[in-house]
Amino acid sequence: MCGVDELLERVDGRDRVLGVVSRREAVREGWLHRVAVTVCRDDRGRILVHRRSERVSRFPGRYEVVVGGAVHVGESYEQAAARELAEELGVRALPRPLFTFVNRSGLSPHWLGVHEAVVPDAVVPDPDEVAWHGRLTEPELRSALLEWHFTPDSHEAFGRYLAFRTARLSPPSARHPLAPGTQTGETSQ
Repeated sequence: MCGVDELLERVDGRDRVLGVVSRREAVREGWLHRVAVTVCRDDRGRILVHRRSERVSRFPGRYEVVVGGAVHVGESYEQAAARELAEELGVRALPRPLFTFVNRSGLSPHWLGVHEAVVPDAVVPDPDEVAWHGRLTEPELRSALLEWHFTPDSHEAFGRYLAFRTARLSPPSARHPLAPGTQTGETSQ
């Protein structure tokens, strides 16, 4: 489990590095920094959902649709996403980068790098980070998002994830011009 005072790269509105700061300082000052998350699916398409431990400093006891955390100094979004999967779920996987965007929900604004990975049914969650986990179908997850208490990042990231997947599956002529990856300050990988 990473502490609130870990070192991160402060970045600008174009995701360019400005310097190194502590996470506590970035959150307190509202400075942009980087966070990497992964939507974890199984081979049947179900999505891993977990409830955060009561011992974590941010959003204890809340549910999450994504697994992730802060990107460390010198680390890429992809490296951070893979590290977080190993730390939180005991899974060695190479998450596929999908898109990044400035997320203003949560404790402070940050660039959120969203990834996707197929993970095995057998995961070994870190009990200091994960109190419970399960797999939900997309319809089940949509219901849970309305009924359970999820982190702000979960709502924002999953909504954009679904829009991204829909845009990828639809023909180019049917894509909305403001789909994720097309708005100012967003990139698709």
